[in-house]
Amino acid sequence: MNQKILDILSTITDEEKAILSGEPYINRELYYSGQKKDGSGDEIDSARVLADGKLIDMRPHVRFVHFPLHTHNYVEFIYMCQGETVHIIDGQRITLKKGDLLFMNQHARQEILPAGENDLAVNFMILPDFFGTPFSMLEHEDSALKDFLVSCLTKKDIGGNFLYFNVSGITQIQNLMENLICNMIDEKSSRGSDYKMINQVTMGLLFLNLLQHTDTIRVSRRSYEQEVMFRILRYIDDEYKDASLGSFAKDIGEDEYTLSRIIKKATGSTFKELLQNKRLNKACELLKNTDISIADISVLIGYDNTSFFHRLFRRKYDCSPRDYRIRG
Repeated sequence: MNQKILDILSTITDEEKAILSGEPYINRELYYSGQKKDGSGDEIDSARVLADGKLIDMRPHVRFVHFPLHTHNYVEFIYMCQGETVHIIDGQRITLKKGDLLFMNQHARQEILPAGENDLAVNFMILPDFFGTPFSMLEHEDSALKDFLVSCLTKKDIGGNFLYFNVSGITQIQNLMENLICNMIDEKSSRGSDYKMINQVTMGLLFLNLLQHTDTIRVSRRSYEQEVMFRILRYIDDEYKDASLGSFAKDIGEDEYTLSRIIKKATGSTFKELLQNKRLNKACELLKNTDISIADISVLIGYDNTSFFHRLFRRKYDCSPRDYRIRG
């Protein structure tokens, strides 16, 4: 991480000065808009933490104090710039270390243990409308894995309310995070009109890179089905030529009926349908970008019977593989 950024983030804020002077609690006025009707008042309000109607904002994590149990009415993700912080999310303890990313949807219940002076984290607060451009950048990534990742970031009751990415060793992701933080620091001082688009495109690039490293994802230990789905979808993406539900079930020691139920619940499709879509998407990629014969493409994606491949392709795309290649 650029030292200039670290110097900016390590500056003691007014809230932290008050804590160091003896104030035992966070300043609730910075985060909460008041109690709910049931008297709980533990939801951090986007109107408090996102300035001037912005769709995304950033602030350093407040140190030296316990941040009490709360929810958010926005999507939050945390990037650990230096040191570590300990989070308890839906009852599960997670230690974020330098370079790690933690995404929480609007239904996560979180508290944070006190951080030291050299523990520097950045909190990004994001309203759902911000994701229009980033998610549109994923449209060409026509995969069930992409769809499931988006669902985990945005929907309720997908199985778990957070995704933890252990990506400290992935240079591209570290560079994107540094660029995003730099851009948002510059935006606060200049208010340029192009910053919104730059932030959205950078976030889109971040998601594209995370899709290449879903093996780094950790989910709630209570979300067995969510964990299984990531493993199934990675398996299909990597082993589509020879993949089978039976082989996967044997590898993880689960029965096929249970896996079929999990897949249908999470995606609305069967294993066979997900595998078929992956194979046909790969066929389209090869038809567009290579001169490999159609018969060889059929074999490469897992169909030894070329006639069967032609029938499946025409059923999905309403044209033959040859016509698809000619259209470019």
